[in-house]
Amino acid sequence: MNFLIGLFSGIIIAVLAWRARALSRSGAYAAALSGGLIFGLGGFPWAVLLLTFFISSSALSRAFASRKSALNEKFSKGHQRDWGQVLANGGLGAALAILYYTLPGQTWPWIAFAGAMAAVNADTWATELGVLNSTPPRLITSGRQVERGTSGGISRLGSLAALGGASLVGLLAGIFSGSEFPLVFLAAVIGGLGGSFFDSLLGATIQAIYWCPSCLKETERHPLHLCGAQTTLRRGWRWFDNDWVNFFCSLVGALLAVALWTALT
Repeated sequence: MNFLIGLFSGIIIAVLAWRARALSRSGAYAAALSGGLIFGLGGFPWAVLLLTFFISSSALSRAFASRKSALNEKFSKGHQRDWGQVLANGGLGAALAILYYTLPGQTWPWIAFAGAMAAVNADTWATELGVLNSTPPRLITSGRQVERGTSGGISRLGSLAALGGASLVGLLAGIFSGSEFPLVFLAAVIGGLGGSFFDSLLGATIQAIYWCPSCLKETERHPLHLCGAQTTLRRGWRWFDNDWVNFFCSLVGALLAVALWTALT
């Protein structure tokens, strides 16, 4: 019965998010599936962490929209999350919820989930708020100053936002962990920050980045830029788009959180 309630709750929230235009139609289907599994198999604490990520990231995507509109040509997708974005950020969480349900008594899937959610929340906060930094970001690999919105760019404000996003999830995960609060909080925050910075490293190295010959700018958009010109691959692996970057961000966050938690227990 709890599973059915959780599954139904996931579907209801996905429909509401679609009606609020936070999700595309395909994103709503993916959210209903992944959210239903997380809600139904993980339970209330898992649902809270997932909703914290989704609500806070969606709110930040809409905030300061006018100030960030000039950067839309940089990003491959808009603020409406499609199925790829949903599964990139929540697919691992759904798999961990299945493990949590099928391995009763095991704590590590919960720790991994906290680290994964902290990582994707940290990354989203860094992306949404980092572009508002007073000075342009610097590439994580070389320190070279780059345009705002450039994949792999980091800034002081973006780094502080990542810490805030990871800490929020870590705080909630710690509260639900009772006496293990300090350890779970620390594991989630370190996992979240590590995953976020790994996301930037992938963005600066192997993520597919294209070139618009008309605007003379780098972009994630392909095959067409917002201006209508066809973009060509400039660097990275053609198949390794931002959705893959986000998935590995969550995976590294989960692995780091479990590794730290295991080392300290």
